[in-house]
Amino acid sequence: MTIVHLALGSNLGDRGANLEVAIHALAARVWIDDLSAVYETAPMYVTDQPAFLNMAIRGRTDLAPIDLLRFVKRVEASLGRAGDGQRFGPRPIDVDILLYGDSQVALPELEIPHPRLAERAFVLRPLADLGPQLRHPVLDRSVEELLAAVPGKDTVRLHAARLNGLASAPLAQAV
Repeated sequence: MTIVHLALGSNLGDRGANLEVAIHALAARVWIDDLSAVYETAPMYVTDQPAFLNMAIRGRTDLAPIDLLRFVKRVEASLGRAGDGQRFGPRPIDVDILLYGDSQVALPELEIPHPRLAERAFVLRPLADLGPQLRHPVLDRSVEELLAAVPGKDTVRLHAARLNGLASAPLAQAV
């Protein structure tokens, strides 16, 4: 089993429910050990769209990186994410593989660590909840160091909604 860190985001429909359903779907192949808090963030690249709810997951999987990507894409599709949607546009769910153990993967369809991880406060803030001392395997900097240096960190706000208590216990035990 490999420790993986995933980022989840939603800005269409019932954003909190979308995150919950995605977590439950991911638990079919990812033993979820911990969940970050949920943060509300303004969109970063395409700004004319609703705000996102973002969070991160730490879990373990026996899937190889490319198989994890395929599984994640099926989860997104099951929640209504169109494969032909606007890049960085609005979506009911987005799941990104941030880290896969200490591995580095460079395939046309998958890069690990996530290539834009270090520039995204909306990913680093939730990831810091799960491990501020977690090290980026390429940059050899901690999540805490990356977050301190990234622009926009002040725009990431803790969202008051909880995900029906999911953050209080390992999900894999509840599913």
